[in-house]
Amino acid sequence: MLIALGVFLVVLGLLFTVGAKLPFRLGHLPGDIYVHGKHTTFYFPIVTCLLLSVLLSLVLWLFRR
Repeated sequence: MLIALGVFLVVLGLLFTVGAKLPFRLGHLPGDIYVHGKHTTFYFPIVTCLLLSVLLSLVLWLFRR
């Protein structure tokens, strides 16, 4: 379990390192809500949250098997 967690953290670190060079950016996916008003800005990354939820659910499901 510790080895799997270590590998996951290494992969996560690599994603943060090369994340700006990927063709998509987490947090700026199509479907994320972004409203820019005159004096306010509202941002809610709904698609990013759903994608991360599905990925984490899949990873946890694999670990439970």
